This record gives sequence, C-alpha cells and structure tokens, in this order.
Amino acid sequence: MIVSPEKEAALAARMAALGVTEDEFRETFVRSSGPGGQKVNKTATCVHLVHLPTGLAVKCQQERSQALNRFLARRLLLDRIERLRKGLVEAEKARREKIRRQKRKRSQRAKEKILQDKHRQADKKAARTRPSPDGE
Repeated sequence: MIVSPEKEAALAARMAALGVTEDEFRETFVRSSGPGGQKVNKTATCVHLVHLPTGLAVKCQQERSQALNRFLARRLLLDRIERLRKGLVEAEKARREKIRRQKRKRSQRAKEKILQDKHRQADKKAARTRPSPDGE
C-alpha cells in the first residue's frame, strides 16, 4: 500500500506552512515488533524520526510497509510540532499536573482541617433544628 500523491502533496504543503524542511529530520529504520509475523521480524519497517531543531522524536510501526510508516511518522511529528508552536504542550502539561495534584494523597493537616470544617457544618445544621416540645 503506497501513499497517494494527493496525500504526499498535502503533507508537503503542511510542512511548508510550518516552515519545516526534510533536512531538519533525522530518520532511522529499525525492525518492528508485534503482529505481522515473519515479515516484520526480517525487515526494518519501523521508522524513528527526530526533528533536530526541537528534539521531538516519533517512532511509527503501525503498518507493515516502510513507506506508509514514513508518511505516518512525518504526519505525527508535524502534529507535535504544531501543538508545540501553538502552546498546547504547556496547556496539556498543566492539565496533567492538575490531575496529578488532585489524585495525590492529602496530608494529615489537610485531613484534620476538612474534618473540622465538617464538624462546624454539622453544628450549624444542628442549631437550625426546631426545639423539641419537651424542652430538650
């Protein structure tokens, strides 16, 4: 399965729009692993692509064809470069950090403070109840 000329042209146009050239890439081929049987064990179809100015790296072994993996690796790398330039990388990193903080175990002091707030709220609610006719 070969990549169509239209898709190649679209990729080239996207590279030009981002200001990325082919000489900024370092491309190496390694043997794939996983499904594909004897074919992937004997041929170097996995593409490792590095964008030298930014240091971003992509490894692609989705398909059994080296040509298709080269195309997919370039597309993935351009996605990452685009996100980096738009500042989405920092936003994504901040979002992950926020989730990590939310999942982190609370300190003993924080737990005590939450418990005190709960007791205070319970006391407020208890004070709102109507007095019983018995006087208690």
